[in-house]
Amino acid sequence: MPVSDERKIILVIRPTRLDELIARFNTVQQAQFYVEHLGADFSDYLAEKKRYEAAITEVEASLRAVARVQRLERRYLANFVFGADDVIVVLGQDGLVANTLKYLDGQPVLGVNPDPMRWDGLLLPFNTKSLPRVIGEALKNRRPIKRVSMAKATLNTGAVIHAVNDLFIGPQSHVSARYVLHAEEREERQSSSGIIVSTGMGSTGWLKSLYSGWLGAASTLGIEHDRATLDMSFAWDADYLRYFVREPFPSRTTGTSIVAGLVSESQPLTIVSEMPEHGVIFSDGIEADFLEFNSGTRAVVTIAERQGALVV
Repeated sequence: MPVSDERKIILVIRPTRLDELIARFNTVQQAQFYVEHLGADFSDYLAEKKRYEAAITEVEASLRAVARVQRLERRYLANFVFGADDVIVVLGQDGLVANTLKYLDGQPVLGVNPDPMRWDGLLLPFNTKSLPRVIGEALKNRRPIKRVSMAKATLNTGAVIHAVNDLFIGPQSHVSARYVLHAEEREERQSSSGIIVSTGMGSTGWLKSLYSGWLGAASTLGIEHDRATLDMSFAWDADYLRYFVREPFPSRTTGTSIVAGLVSESQPLTIVSEMPEHGVIFSDGIEADFLEFNSGTRAVVTIAERQGALVV
């Protein structure tokens, strides 16, 4: 197939565990000493890095045979300007696919599993061998697309953050979050360990663990319940979100009557911070990339106008 002059492929990669250790300890030898000193198997770190680097070489060669390719490291995602016609290839894991999707505006994303023996890859339907066949079809828009709804938090400071899996609104450290919650035409002042707002894609992750804990506690305490009604997973392209308040604390000034529910375009979730410091909002588990959420800051959470597009 001739190289395309019309579309560019962005190949998104990430550092391996060993790369991150080398950045921390300066050399492979020092990283090895650290890992083995703790009794862990350093050979697994070496094997993972070797396989991932081989996958990068193989994937990049396949892509360059059909189009222009630009390699993009994960740390530059937030500041990179994607072209409207770009095709994005993400070389696993699942978290890298989710983290990439939230910076896009409808560009197609192909998730490639660099090491199927290591990663399950729910969002990685392709591997290095199937990619050459699939990429040509994707460049011509001949592959099916699975739409992914996103969450969006807009602050009264003008800042905005998107999430593919979930938003966390709460304290940066292990202290109580204090805020006023407006949901479903009700309002309540609360103290909790934070609020999770989940998309359909994220509903089988953090949200599921929260409901599972709730279910387990009810079972332990002998409270009757219907397990089926507590399965809160929902479609990836749903036009709503779900929120869950973690560990709400009842007191003279804080309540616990609004603990879970739906968020939609017509029914947003509004939170006004009462935390003098250390309040944050971050998405998809990336704690380092956060918005400050301190006293007086108002966050309006709703479904995002744009959706992610996963090639399947």
